[in-house]
Amino acid sequence: MRDYDVIVIGAGVVGSATARELSRYRLKIAVLEKEQDVACGNSSRNTGMLHAGFTYKPGSLKAECAVEGNQEFDQVAKELGVPFRRTGKLVVGFTEHDRENILKFKTNGEINGVKGMRMIDKDEIHRIDANAGGEFAMYVPSSGILDPMQYTIALAENACQNGVKFYFGQRVTGITREDETWLLHTETDEFRTKWVINCAGMYASQISAMLGYPDYPVRGFKGEYFVLDKKAGAYLSIPVYPAPNDKGGFSTHATPTIDGNVLVGPDSYVTEEPEDYKVTKEHMDGLFADGQKMFKQMKRDYFIRNFAGIRWKRINPETGEVLDFKLEADEAHPNTVNLVGIESPGVTCALPLARRACRLLVEKEQTEENPDFDPVRPVRKRFYEMTHEEQEEAIQGDPMYGEIICRCETVTKAEILAAIHNPLGVHTVAGIKNRTRATMGRCQGGYCETRITQLIESELGICPEEVRYSKKDSWMFTGKVRVSETGKAGREA
Repeated sequence: MRDYDVIVIGAGVVGSATARELSRYRLKIAVLEKEQDVACGNSSRNTGMLHAGFTYKPGSLKAECAVEGNQEFDQVAKELGVPFRRTGKLVVGFTEHDRENILKFKTNGEINGVKGMRMIDKDEIHRIDANAGGEFAMYVPSSGILDPMQYTIALAENACQNGVKFYFGQRVTGITREDETWLLHTETDEFRTKWVINCAGMYASQISAMLGYPDYPVRGFKGEYFVLDKKAGAYLSIPVYPAPNDKGGFSTHATPTIDGNVLVGPDSYVTEEPEDYKVTKEHMDGLFADGQKMFKQMKRDYFIRNFAGIRWKRINPETGEVLDFKLEADEAHPNTVNLVGIESPGVTCALPLARRACRLLVEKEQTEENPDFDPVRPVRKRFYEMTHEEQEEAIQGDPMYGEIICRCETVTKAEILAAIHNPLGVHTVAGIKNRTRATMGRCQGGYCETRITQLIESELGICPEEVRYSKKDSWMFTGKVRVSETGKAGREA
């Protein structure tokens, strides 16, 4: 039995942000995550936008946290060493009906406190980005782009640096109340804690029910994406969104990533499966047609990958209306904080939500601040970002910087080794990928993936069958293809 003052369930972006905020106080903190790393769910399956906050209902928690999270993010990115660029955003229109819908959300944003929005004509659109579509647009200067995986990793590593313990492969299967504490039962262990904070993302409604709150109705809105090569990224400098529809949603948009690719998507349709991440030809074809309206350089030559994400929205079961984020603490369920329906703009809202969740605990417990809390996460510049002189200096200090493992993204052996020995103790191939960008280039790991698995094996002293891609049952190898006549093993399967 492991004992803690507070346990956070879920290591997505909100759970990791909550862990970091809790570490500002004198508390013994743990995070339970069912996967083998942080950001394995929808925290990494999104557009990577820092939203401005103009689409959300005035007075809602979504609107309040989106504007707050947006305005503070330059400082947050600096503290955590997270790549971030405040690109602005174009919301483009083609018809007068589009103009009416855009103006509604311009008014909405002004009420919410979004700064600097203005309407522009086609000539100004082209001055901002010649490859953006649209006859007119709303320009939103406060929007930006970031890597949501890197952001979640940074939050978790900073929490770990400040004393938080992360437990991976720990799916919560039951929660019981015993005296003044909560017992959390997982598939392999038991944990005891005074406080529980539910940040379980797509499974938050189930955890909510385990804690005694309602099993809130949620619905999954799935969206598929194309990832375009960095060659396409040379033609797009700003996210380009279509005018919102009459219900306030956006269809396919084109967004540059912080690392130079372009994402085209998502579309939106309902799914009942919590981890339905397959992509389909029907939806890919639709994205291609819609994407060409937003981004003139949308070409099949640039496609290198696709993926899907799911926004699990809290809904009114009678009307289907999408409801606001739910953040609650109820004395009927003592020492709990419950967060349900945290979907888009969850990345932007993560720290504001975390502060509100922590405040409920701290005010009740009168918890002392942690005098050793350090908000700064030490980060070394990536090799491909260094000047030639800096690269030479790095190689002189560590010859491993002189060996390139991933050619597409210029990732060195030194960086792969540092990722293998990361603070959270994550050793999956996807974990290395998300920390270094190795395997994310044009060849999608064709050159470097086997070399990465060899380094994982040698550094950790494990056999090939123990290496996982991402999940605990995602084996990279299951055995030998053949054994030679001399008895020596052949190629791995």
